[in-house]
Amino acid sequence: MKSPLLSLPGAVPAEGVDEDVAAHYGDLFREQRALAEGTGFVDLSHRGVVTVSGDDRLSWLHLLLTQHVSDLPTGRATEALILSATGHIEHALYLVDDGTTVWAHVEPGTQEALIAYLESMKFFYRVEVADRTADIALVHLPAGSIAEVPEGVVVRETAYGRDVFLPRADLESYAAKSGPAAGLLAYEALRVEQHRPRLGFETDHRTIPHELGWIETAVHLQKGCYRGQETVARVQNLGKPPRRLVFLHLDGSEVHLPPAGTELRRADEGPDGRKIGVITTSARHHELGPVALALVKRNVPLDAPLLADSTAAAQEVVVEP
Repeated sequence: MKSPLLSLPGAVPAEGVDEDVAAHYGDLFREQRALAEGTGFVDLSHRGVVTVSGDDRLSWLHLLLTQHVSDLPTGRATEALILSATGHIEHALYLVDDGTTVWAHVEPGTQEALIAYLESMKFFYRVEVADRTADIALVHLPAGSIAEVPEGVVVRETAYGRDVFLPRADLESYAAKSGPAAGLLAYEALRVEQHRPRLGFETDHRTIPHELGWIETAVHLQKGCYRGQETVARVQNLGKPPRRLVFLHLDGSEVHLPPAGTELRRADEGPDGRKIGVITTSARHHELGPVALALVKRNVPLDAPLLADSTAAAQEVVVEP
């Protein structure tokens, strides 16, 4: 679903799973500042959109998700995970119920696998699952934005802004009156600043919710059974996660920004020391300079200076060890 907004002046396509939207429109820091000030919008039309309708939608999803949604109030945003049987994260869903339908946006390209799983779990429940990616485009309005939203359009509102489920046919006309457009690099830099993990970026095949802080925002520890709950309860009550998410301030004198996948080592052990973590997302922030999210081993001291290749990095705690 390549975005038509890639035809806007200055648009440069993003890379990887985000290649169908713009990385920026010619001025990364101006775009970041606009979002931070509550103006403009971000084209997230490449994200998957899935709906669940029917009388049993909330009670059914409650059985499958890590979040308590059986009595989710209409219009209240929440987020939830789907775990494997061993408790590893498989899907991350960003949800809102409009009174008749649950709307969720998910990572680009993951909606088909998500829908396949949901369909396999329908049994006798009165629910209908649909892939709406082809006709619905997600647009993000930053916190504080006074941009108007068309009547009847579903909105998911959080502390970080509003996710607007816009008819895809209206994307270009809406963008024309909601500018300035901000690219995904600006959005991602603010996400890193806000310490918010992203599926496929901060996660791998063995990630559990505790490692990323999702245990606080996407997992309800008092709800009933769901797939992977045993691992969640065991780590919560008896164990400690093997890794923890950290925020890194990177040496601003370096021209090179360490990319995702860059190995981390303790600075006192030098560049040939043992690997103690990996950068998951790096970004250039308009105020903080070069920053990153990273996963490190739980027992790495909180005040230990780190090296990302040759770049010095200072930790800021996101998940307590």
